[in-house]
Amino acid sequence: MINKIQRIINTQEKKRLINNYIALSVLQGANFIVPLIILPYLVRTLGTDVFGLVMFAQAFILYFNVIVDYGFSLSGVREVAIHRDNIHKLEEIFNSIMIIKLLLAIFSFFIMLGIIFIFEQFDHNYKLYIYTFGWVIGQAIFPIWFFQGIEKMKYITIFKILAQLMSLLAIVVFVNQPGDYLLVPIFNSFGFILVGIISIIIIIKEFKFKFSIPTYNILKKYFMESSHFFLSRAAVSIYTSSNAFVLGLFTNNTLVGHYSIAEKLYIALQALYMPIVNVLYPYVSKKRNITLYKKIFKLVILFNIAIIIVLYFITPYLVYLISGDFIEESIKVYRLFLIVALIVVPSILIGYPFLAALGYKNYANYSVVAAAIFHLVGLCTLAYFEAINIYSIVILLMFTQLTDFAIRFYGVKKYRLWKLG
Repeated sequence: MINKIQRIINTQEKKRLINNYIALSVLQGANFIVPLIILPYLVRTLGTDVFGLVMFAQAFILYFNVIVDYGFSLSGVREVAIHRDNIHKLEEIFNSIMIIKLLLAIFSFFIMLGIIFIFEQFDHNYKLYIYTFGWVIGQAIFPIWFFQGIEKMKYITIFKILAQLMSLLAIVVFVNQPGDYLLVPIFNSFGFILVGIISIIIIIKEFKFKFSIPTYNILKKYFMESSHFFLSRAAVSIYTSSNAFVLGLFTNNTLVGHYSIAEKLYIALQALYMPIVNVLYPYVSKKRNITLYKKIFKLVILFNIAIIIVLYFITPYLVYLISGDFIEESIKVYRLFLIVALIVVPSILIGYPFLAALGYKNYANYSVVAAAIFHLVGLCTLAYFEAINIYSIVILLMFTQLTDFAIRFYGVKKYRLWKLG
């Protein structure tokens, strides 16, 4: 009888994991496909210069988004997953994190205003940056971390996709000439804010939460606990977002374009595994089912190796699909990226879904800090010897990711975590 009950529980857990994976996969797919649909339209409608200005504004605002997130996309998920059976604790977590994120959003907004009105380059287009900042507000009030923690992603996936489609439709209908460029951040921000408001309404109704302001000590506790995750997220941006920028400083726009084509394909490959990571993290945090985790880990690694082999041979056709030409530099760079992917995927899987979920977050967090320092030193060294090019950048990234993986692997080995299951 006990064995039968256990089998039922295991079946329910696996079903929940599969449902969450499907929901996150659909959401990840929408996040990747919608930009691919709208970007060609914006380039043709706005023109290259204005389109570049809009993209620059988004890149600028992205830094504030990192500040406002403050690592709660990881720490919040774990807290909710651990305490999801305690409604009073969930209410405390929800109120605390939402208040902290809103305070960070206000702080970031005033910092942004200071920058755009002090520096002439930003002052000329201050409306664009202010409207684009709506994206940060939307991300601040969008508690995706809460839904991940309670492992209920279906509703949030539906509403976010609907919001994305509404933004896309509005842009296509109302953005018809370069002078309409300010409508792009307005519609994009509206989509993010809308889904955030809907999400909060769902949580309040379903869990009967009451808004309250936690004590200073409670807010400080959640803020400090997430600071490690914030440091790691900020560090990751150093070796994921800085490469194209550095190439632009030391080479030329053509090489940056060749690199970016390969990088976008590489990011698309990584995106395949993020739903698995996002599903496993709260599950392992709560259930500590290492046996199931190890089975999924092995299957993902085998799949990753197989797909990399296939991608290696069809790389020229992928580059042609994106660029309309068989660009030799992009083909070579992407094949180097595929080698990086052999390291990145297992590193991601043993990071937050395993080490951090089991309570060894320092190895998951500080491994990326060490990797970021290594990458910065590497970039400075390449610059000193005038050796920065699209190939040296990717090779440096390869060793950077290897540094991250080595530290995480050491943590797993040191505490014999692989033998627990």
